[in-house]
Amino acid sequence: MRLTFLGTGTSHGIPVIGCACAVCKSENQKNKRTRASVWIESGTASIVIDTATEFRLQAVREGINKVDCVFLTHSHADHIHGIDDLRPLSRYKPIPVYGNPVTISDVKKRFSYINNDAGGGGGKPRLEFYEIKDIELTVQAEPADCNPGHGSSTNTENKIIIRPVKIKHGKVDILGYRVGNLAYLTDCSFIPPESFEALEGVEILIIDALRYKPHPTHFSVDQALEMIEKTGCREAWLTHMCHNIEHEALEKELPFHVRPAWDGLKINF
Repeated sequence: MRLTFLGTGTSHGIPVIGCACAVCKSENQKNKRTRASVWIESGTASIVIDTATEFRLQAVREGINKVDCVFLTHSHADHIHGIDDLRPLSRYKPIPVYGNPVTISDVKKRFSYINNDAGGGGGKPRLEFYEIKDIELTVQAEPADCNPGHGSSTNTENKIIIRPVKIKHGKVDILGYRVGNLAYLTDCSFIPPESFEALEGVEILIIDALRYKPHPTHFSVDQALEMIEKTGCREAWLTHMCHNIEHEALEKELPFHVRPAWDGLKINF
C-alpha cells in the first residue's frame, strides 16, 4: 500500500494569511503546508482521510481520479471544508463517507444541500453518509465499494481494511485510523489506554505535532515523541504542524526514526 500526505499543515495553512514570519516567507517547499489529509492506495482501491480545505488543489496535484471511500477524523473546518470538491469524483457513483456520529451529524447540518433534493443552480457531490463506531471496515475496489465488515473478495491488492482508533482532540472525541501496520492520528491531544490496544504492533505512526509549546487540543513535539516511544513503532512522521515549526530545523533535532512530513510525501507500508 502507499500513503500520500495531501496536506501536513494546521488549520491556518502555511503560509498564514498576513504573516511575515521566517517560516511563512520561506522558499523551502517543505515549509508550505496545506491543511492535513492523506490519500491511501492499494492496487486500484483508493481512500481519502479528511477532505481538507484545499482538497481540490491536493487532488489535482497528486492526480487523484477516483475515490472509493472517505473517512473523516472530525468535523472541524480544516478537515471537511473541501467535501464539495468530491463532485467530479462522484459523478457516476455515490461516494460513501464515514465518521463518528457527531462528525456525520455536523457534516449533514453544515452541508445540508448535499442531501437536499430541492432544485437550484450548481451541482453537488453524490455522497452517502455512514456512522462508524466499534467496527472494522473494508474498502473494496473493482467495482469501487466500501462496506462495514469484512469483504468477501480474495483479491487483496484491491482491498484496504480500516480500523477506527478513538482519540481525544481536547475535550472532543474524534477518530484516528489504523491501516495495516500504519496508524494516522491527527489533531490528537490524548490517546485513551484502550486505544493503545488498537495500536499494538503498529510499525509506522503518523501523529499530530502542532508546535514546540504545549497546546490544549494538540500534541506538542515533545508529547508526540513520548507517544511514539510508547507505541514502540519503528518509523514515525509528524503532521499538522503550524508556522512555529521550520522543517529543516526540526528534522535536525529529531531521533533518527522520526521525521516531519511534508505535502506530497509518499510512503509505502
